[in-house]
Amino acid sequence: MDILGLKDKNIVVMGVANERSIAWGIAKRLMEVGANVIFTYRKERSKGKIEKVLADYSEYKTAVVECDVNSDDSIAKAFEEIGSSFGTIDGIVHSVAFANGDDLKNRFVETSRDGYAFAQDTSAYSLIAVANAAKPYLTEGASIVTMSYLGAERVLDGYNVMGVAKAALEASMRYLAADLGKEGIRVNAISAGAIRTLAAKGVPSFNQILHKIEETSPLKRNTNQEEVADMTIVMLSALSRGVTGETIYVDSGYNIMG
Repeated sequence: MDILGLKDKNIVVMGVANERSIAWGIAKRLMEVGANVIFTYRKERSKGKIEKVLADYSEYKTAVVECDVNSDDSIAKAFEEIGSSFGTIDGIVHSVAFANGDDLKNRFVETSRDGYAFAQDTSAYSLIAVANAAKPYLTEGASIVTMSYLGAERVLDGYNVMGVAKAALEASMRYLAADLGKEGIRVNAISAGAIRTLAAKGVPSFNQILHKIEETSPLKRNTNQEEVADMTIVMLSALSRGVTGETIYVDSGYNIMG
């Protein structure tokens, strides 16, 4: 019995940088459960990395489509191409975030105007733009899942402008859930614990965060790519059909501790 209901469903996965990406872990699980996965990339070098990791998955139905989330024209073109090729979209994984290095390393009070705007545009507004461009192709019961982090609600050393962008992302997620719910479209966020990804390297205090989670979290360990992928699969599937507008924590329980 297919309790997930994801077999032959068309799922767009945005944000695969390499095999260590949270987005790649999700995409891999989606392929394993029989979904058709459409990958998006921003720059040509990213396309090459995606195609490289897909070399061992040639038996699965996949596609790779260019999509620069900082460009409305690029987003519109990408989803028109996806709609033309696949007809409908049953789910979207939005795992896109970026901030300038200086705005993470410097004191938060020194955040530049351009850096603040860029982090917000890339990490938060992109979810709204993607949902709007995808809306004509989203099926009733479609699920959009975005990736957040605890820095959205707590001050974490070195997270700075990205924490503010993630806070805006989670608020945007809730407003989208309220707006799109009448069309049967669900929108949720996964707040993943600290995982060694390419993006994590940009956070100066990352190693300290890992050690603190191991010491403080109820499970006394860090989470991993597979655990986040499994929960995301649930949020994309029919198993979570009554859930929208929620931030789901996959962090070994660290978020509940004082």
